[in-house]
Amino acid sequence: MKPIRTKAIVLRRTNYAEADRILQLLTPDHGKMSVIAKGVRREKSKLAGGIELFAVCDVSVIPGKGDMGTLTSSRLDTFYAHILEEYDRLQFGYEAIKQVSRAAEEVSEPAFFELLKVAFVSLDDPEISEKITETWFWLQLAILLGVGLNLSTDDNGMKLVDQSRYNFSEESMALTYSEQGRFTTEHIKLLRLLSAQPPGVAQHVRGIEDLISDCLWLAERAVAH
Repeated sequence: MKPIRTKAIVLRRTNYAEADRILQLLTPDHGKMSVIAKGVRREKSKLAGGIELFAVCDVSVIPGKGDMGTLTSSRLDTFYAHILEEYDRLQFGYEAIKQVSRAAEEVSEPAFFELLKVAFVSLDDPEISEKITETWFWLQLAILLGVGLNLSTDDNGMKLVDQSRYNFSEESMALTYSEQGRFTTEHIKLLRLLSAQPPGVAQHVRGIEDLISDCLWLAERAVAH
């Protein structure tokens, strides 16, 4: 069969037999793929260097008769090595891989590849706060799963008003007006920005340090639902 040549992100690697590995790959054009990398654990394997975690790779795969293809070539395109240097960034990187892998089983969506790639780019950049990247990731994942936060109207369908405060109802999954509410106009503006722009844009928002923890909490609620 004709080989598939594509970009890929390694979601999982499992040792198999004496020297092989079974890989789960995420691709922009073919979704999740399971492939076997034969002999990859041997010292002189030409495949080994091109299937790192936290990387975008160029791969060639020969489709199999079943669900398992065979990896015939691999090359690193971009390796996000700085993720490995900080524990919290590394742990969230693993969490992002797990969440995207799970979501890609339920929904066939090419944007999952771009979501994980941008998450890696942002986690790799020490100038971008990890909390900003996490908040952005959860907001974007919720959008792709069809459960994105409603940042336009409250639980009564009324338009969100500037200089008002809101709480969040996990029962209705909506903001609720409250004079002493946790979320202000500035929180909502930041959430809207992160819903539309990559993390690096929000990094320059003045006063973001005072807002981001609350925004992260809210972004996590959308996916938890």
